[in-house]
Amino acid sequence: MKIYGRIWLRGRQWNIETEPHIQIRLKRVFGSVHRLTHGTLTISHTPEHCRDLQWFCDRYPHELDTESEAALRSGARQHRDMILRLERIIDPNYAGMPFSMALPPRSYQGREAEIYLNQGFLLIADDVGLGKTCAAICGFTDPRTLPAVVVTLTHLPWQWEDEVRKFAPNLRTHVIRRGTPYELPRFFDRGPDVVLINYHKLASWVDVLRRYAKSVVFDEIQELRHADSVKYSAAESLAGACRFRLGLSATPIYNYGGEIFNVLNILKPDCLGTRAEFSNEWCAGIGGHLKIRAPKAFGAYAREQFLIVRHTREEVGRELPPVIRIPHRIGSDREALDDVENSAAELARIILQQGESMKGQKMQASEQFNNILRQATGIAKAPYVADFVRLLVESGEKVVLCGWHREVYSIWLAKLRDLKPIMYTGSETAAEKIQAKEQFVKGASRILVLSLRSGAGLEGLQEAASSIVFGELDWSPGVHEQCIGRVHRDGQSRSVAAYFLVAEDGADPVIAETLGLKREQIEGIRNPHQDLIERLDSSGDRMKKLAEHYLQSRANRESSLEPSLP
Repeated sequence: MKIYGRIWLRGRQWNIETEPHIQIRLKRVFGSVHRLTHGTLTISHTPEHCRDLQWFCDRYPHELDTESEAALRSGARQHRDMILRLERIIDPNYAGMPFSMALPPRSYQGREAEIYLNQGFLLIADDVGLGKTCAAICGFTDPRTLPAVVVTLTHLPWQWEDEVRKFAPNLRTHVIRRGTPYELPRFFDRGPDVVLINYHKLASWVDVLRRYAKSVVFDEIQELRHADSVKYSAAESLAGACRFRLGLSATPIYNYGGEIFNVLNILKPDCLGTRAEFSNEWCAGIGGHLKIRAPKAFGAYAREQFLIVRHTREEVGRELPPVIRIPHRIGSDREALDDVENSAAELARIILQQGESMKGQKMQASEQFNNILRQATGIAKAPYVADFVRLLVESGEKVVLCGWHREVYSIWLAKLRDLKPIMYTGSETAAEKIQAKEQFVKGASRILVLSLRSGAGLEGLQEAASSIVFGELDWSPGVHEQCIGRVHRDGQSRSVAAYFLVAEDGADPVIAETLGLKREQIEGIRNPHQDLIERLDSSGDRMKKLAEHYLQSRANRESSLEPSLP
């Protein structure tokens, strides 16, 4: 029998020396190996890689020392046994394990919890409103997961506490109320079973919680999509100390698909290999961002490997009336845009200048350009947005109005003062937000002004409204989906109308186009078998494209104002 080369394990890495033509074949099997790599090839030591490498060695025998061969067999067996065990759980004829809860979970929620408890990690990406919280609470009924920590958004710990009490009233909960650590309360002979904390407090508490917790749930885990943040480091430290790690989000990707590496790496380090391997196998770069080349293929892979589970309403038989998305062209005042024209144009020119030496200056200019142009665009169309919302209210609708900038809110509040809008933004305390939601639901006002990034996970608005208006746009479609999910969820009896008010000037045209590409990234991964109706190609950095569009629009406007020659 021909031996083609040698394979050995060193630390967490497989090393492969083989003949040149076998190298070519191996690179076809292991997309994570860069095609230009020569000499000794390396592959990270994961159960999945072990199984593939064992299969490859059956076809092309290689020499392995005793220790390496044992590790290869063990890893391959671990992967095979785990996949078989999880495939049994999703079999339609499988009788799921019972969960001791005051209210029984739905069958798919129980299966998700069982998958999580079997492999110790999972990302649940079910449609908004399908009950991901209940699936997480199912996990708390297993003593191995207690004490547990739930990390969520600032306004949601008390909502989580209510859900735990509803489904598992025997569990003791405690909401972390201060950023400075203090001694956790005692309930008779033990501390709290479930500790609830928001992402902003996590860094201060992580040393305490990592000594206390056996499991962690990261609610709205898209908050951890950036690996260079303080909260990511704290979350990584906490997750590393826990045996069980669960992520929840209907929108785990807000921007480009490469963010999924950071999210999944928190839950199961190296489940996608190293960052370089993930990039080589799945990604292409766009303006410094990682874009997944084939989102549908990656989505199918992630589900097949039980890294992600996702149920749609169609799959679980809990369909709601559809969301009607209505892009609406709206007017805008040139004055607000003219006020920033000179500074915006100068920043745009800096962004478009060539040369690595200006990298830092260009990054700073990009941030400033984005901020001032988006705010100016919001201000320019704010009076028209307010008029549009007034028409909806006068027709009998209650409206959730989404925006971002305080200056824009001020115009809306002034124009709609007689309708007494209620605020739910980043400036209110958690108690004030709870009060605002209750007032809107009970009918104290017909308008709730909701910050684009303050409403994720908010429950109850579906009882009051079915109309949502985006008076300002976000770069990320996942933000829009989260906002729509506040009214499009269980308990909604009407079709939800989502109005996207888009100005012809300023930042809106480029943002709207960019959102098309990002939706392809999100839907391809979440719904790998669903064809996309729209695909808008957009290459390069979004700020560069926005700068080019802005300068071209300015040039066209100036040209149209020049007097014609006789």
